[in-house]
Amino acid sequence: MAGTDNAKVKELVLKCMHAREMAYCPYSRFPVGAAILTADGAIITGCNVENSSFGLTVCAERTAIQRAVAEGHRKFSAIAVTCDIKDSFVGPCGACRQVLIEFGTDWVVYLTKPDGSYKETSLKELLPLAFSPAHLGH
Repeated sequence: MAGTDNAKVKELVLKCMHAREMAYCPYSRFPVGAAILTADGAIITGCNVENSSFGLTVCAERTAIQRAVAEGHRKFSAIAVTCDIKDSFVGPCGACRQVLIEFGTDWVVYLTKPDGSYKETSLKELLPLAFSPAHLGH
């Protein structure tokens, strides 16, 4: 990631893996963790939080972005996301991609496996032709 050293990327990946451990997922048993790197270098984490009324479940990525916004952050440079799938890199769901794009298109996304290995991609790549605040004249 441009301008970010490897140690910061490793910290981001480790924090998303720790966040996965905090997931509340008694129904799906599919824990997910996310860690967002703010423009000023802070790392904010989130995990999925399920609800017996399934539609009220919140994904890890949205938990992290909501926590970051609640703490005053509005500019972000990267996010790392992990789950328990060992064989492939898994990206955020479509709803999370749309929520992330609200805060810019230039995010680096680290898709992380449980062993700590990761694949670097971008939010632009994951959500091409995205609807964004720019379409509303903002």
